[in-house]
Amino acid sequence: MPRASDPHLADALGWSWHEGGLAHPATRLARPRHRAPTTLWVLGLGASFGAIALFAGFLIFVSALARQERAPADRADGIVALTGGAQRIGDAIDLLAGGYGRRLLITGVNERTSREEIARLNPTQRALIACCVDLDYRARNTIGNAIETRRWMRAHRFNTVAVVTSNYHMPRTLIELVHALQDSDRVLPHPVVTDAFDADRWWTSPPAARLVASEYVKFLASWVRTRFEADPERSRAAILIGRGKPVKMVAEPLAAQNLD
Repeated sequence: MPRASDPHLADALGWSWHEGGLAHPATRLARPRHRAPTTLWVLGLGASFGAIALFAGFLIFVSALARQERAPADRADGIVALTGGAQRIGDAIDLLAGGYGRRLLITGVNERTSREEIARLNPTQRALIACCVDLDYRARNTIGNAIETRRWMRAHRFNTVAVVTSNYHMPRTLIELVHALQDSDRVLPHPVVTDAFDADRWWTSPPAARLVASEYVKFLASWVRTRFEADPERSRAAILIGRGKPVKMVAEPLAAQNLD
């Protein structure tokens, strides 16, 4: 009968005794190890899919920008022009002169810009500017533009409005206006197209690339924000966008409104 200390028996049992104590033999079969995906790998995969989705959305956003200017498909009660682009006000005044609206609101006007200054830049339309153009000095951003447009439409009992802004800015403007008015059928877009921004070759110009990328990010932020808030005038996000300032920095309270 073999002894318990017999090395051949110990090897057969799967263990052996050495001077240092019990040890596993080299002949012991190693079990295959199936490693579950690590958290880092899952996060990396999710980030990759997210980046692809964002880039695909960006390409769709750019492809949807207007390449040519077109007059609104129909006449509206009023016209609103958002400041910020060189050609926006001129196009809006032309629409007013063409009978596409009864009055024009220019929203987000710089405090140093007067009605006389606008008339000087559009000398053939002085009479029209004197009678039918309202200036808004309160709006500080696109949220404020939408709020002031809604107030102006209510004050004049307008039901529809033609909106004039740059083609790259139009998607975000429509989100804010439709959210404020709660009806997409009340807004008729008139995107302004200029040589300063080529939507077909934006990648060849670093400033144009930065502009459209920034506008895409702001568009996504507006889309998400408007899914969760009921009224832009009580928007908490407006405070953040105003860098911690009160909501009146986006659009002042209605009591302070003076359309004249």
